[in-house]
Amino acid sequence: MTLRVVIADDEDLIRTGLRIILDSEPDLEVVGEAADGAAVLPVVRRERPDVVLMDVRMPALDGIRATERLLALDDPPKVLVVTTFENDDHVYDALRAGASGFLLKRARPDDLVRAVRLVATGESLLFPAAIRALAGRHGASPARVPGIDRLTGREGDVLRLMTRGLSNPEIAAELVVSPETVKTHVGNVLAKLGARDRTQAVIAAYESGFVSPS
Repeated sequence: MTLRVVIADDEDLIRTGLRIILDSEPDLEVVGEAADGAAVLPVVRRERPDVVLMDVRMPALDGIRATERLLALDDPPKVLVVTTFENDDHVYDALRAGASGFLLKRARPDDLVRAVRLVATGESLLFPAAIRALAGRHGASPARVPGIDRLTGREGDVLRLMTRGLSNPEIAAELVVSPETVKTHVGNVLAKLGARDRTQAVIAAYESGFVSPS
């Protein structure tokens, strides 16, 4: 299956470079581009991509607001934030808005390709240590995360392992259960937390204080 990608960045050179890297892969295809956050919405509606590479800082509409609008669409794409600084508060805001991960603009081409594939499948967490560090700077606010107290003991175990970036098979090996059982637990965790994907569930775990980022 070919993954369809849209690139949103206000720099022509960045968009061209990303397109060249992604289009060189047999399972990836760049189907559209946008030079600001407002322009990306009609492109996504038209092209129906699997993943949007989203710059955080853009004119007209920044990447955070654009992410919120994209995720309000029916059958929204996954959003992968592309940024210059990994400790930028805007990155964390974009993740909280629903982005599934982030990548530095100076990343190697193979890291970019891996990130797009990983975000598209949602089977594990992209750069869990960096997300933990970002969460550690923002502190916990238990009232912000309803549903965290409804997790069963085993679901809590699964969520803790998700924060470490483990995939379903890795969690299954850790807990000595089947991958199918883990998949069920992950689904229950997402449902109870109202999370779109693993990234949102992990942020909820940190923000509620269920897992400490320190």
